[in-house]
Amino acid sequence: MKVGVLGSGDVGRALATGFASRGHDVKVGSRDPKKPELAKWLRETRGKTSTGSPSETAAHGEVIVLATLGAAAEEAIELAGPKNFDGKVVIDVTNPLDFSKGMPPGLFVGTTDSLGERVQRKVPKAKVVKCFNTVGNAHMVAPKFLGGAPEMLIAGNDAEAKKKVTAILKEFGWPGAIDVGGIDGARGLEAIVPLWVRVCTALGNWNVAWKVLHD
Repeated sequence: MKVGVLGSGDVGRALATGFASRGHDVKVGSRDPKKPELAKWLRETRGKTSTGSPSETAAHGEVIVLATLGAAAEEAIELAGPKNFDGKVVIDVTNPLDFSKGMPPGLFVGTTDSLGERVQRKVPKAKVVKCFNTVGNAHMVAPKFLGGAPEMLIAGNDAEAKKKVTAILKEFGWPGAIDVGGIDGARGLEAIVPLWVRVCTALGNWNVAWKVLHD
């Protein structure tokens, strides 16, 4: 599978490594595809990997991962070219975190809208699935928790796209997914992230995930 990862920070590189290590052809997009962090990533990552501009990356991927800072998500789509997203599964990992008042963060959109919905409106012909946004990048691939890996919470409008993302999750070592509904479900998935930060801070441990318990 060809995968385009928009975002070259810790989250983007972690997911790109996960895809590359499982045999996929991965291109990571950045405004500066030759920057040192990406050159190091290329040297150290096994598999078929490359870097490129946002538009080259979006054109490359049959699956596109949006892993930028939340505040940069819509601009990243513009740089990548919205038409490059048409018909593709887009895994939206972004969170609308607002650090303008310091820690813990708030949200710059929420309650009646979400960043996931904004992304879907920006690329109306794409199949956006909110995923991976509720866990730290260290556990996005091959998750290891004392209580075992939970199901990932996902949201999106397209049932087949969510099946594809669930298959990717299983390939990455997750037991599966809990589908919370349409892309408007991103409102809840994004809203729990500031709480996740508070819980991690209280525990002094960032290796935290939400787990749904039921009888």
